[in-house]
Amino acid sequence: MKTVYSSPVEAVLLLGPTGSGKSPLGEHIAKNGLFGKKAHHLDFGAELRAILSQNDPSLPYTTSEIAFIKGVLEQGLLLEDRHFPLAKKIIHSFLERSCFSSNDVLILNGIPRHAGQANDIASIVAVRTLFILQCSFDSVFCRLRDNAGGDRTGRFDDDDELVDKKLRLFNERTTPLVDHYTKAGTTVIPIKISGTTTAEDAFRQISMFAPGHPPVPFVAEPPQR
Repeated sequence: MKTVYSSPVEAVLLLGPTGSGKSPLGEHIAKNGLFGKKAHHLDFGAELRAILSQNDPSLPYTTSEIAFIKGVLEQGLLLEDRHFPLAKKIIHSFLERSCFSSNDVLILNGIPRHAGQANDIASIVAVRTLFILQCSFDSVFCRLRDNAGGDRTGRFDDDDELVDKKLRLFNERTTPLVDHYTKAGTTVIPIKISGTTTAEDAFRQISMFAPGHPPVPFVAEPPQR
């Protein structure tokens, strides 16, 4: 099937701290569709891990890009504005591989993660809806410990020190995206996540809403251990 779409493509952004279940929810949405549309889940972290694991010289990534990706994953870093060409390459590769159509919706998970990325990505995707996975940081550690989402097996980036770093970055750099998208008129929908919430549970919450639901306030929680 040939990929047929024009940029920017319609997108939904999953926003929540590490371990809150974004990846399982994204996969569940992709399996079931969203608001009557076929959905494609772009798990940016999974794309980065796949690039490293494949070790395929035919992939369109340079040696320096692969080394940078390795550092991002091992140190819990964010891609800054100067790295957007790499992010753009990964996004377009995903759209082509998934045979994305202009009638479909893209589920974004892991990008954008700060205002600079949000501005850069606007030429490729139009974020129409923002799902906020509201998960306390205490619940994050419970979910990671118990692998509540079923997606943490084999992850090398879940040690306490790195998770603490990710949570602080989320609080400082990522939560301001709520204001960014609210001011842009994006629909903001809260999804309550506990230590035991499954993707199916979260999807049931989403199903209660319809496009056009009014924005809601969101307050970030500082990391506490």
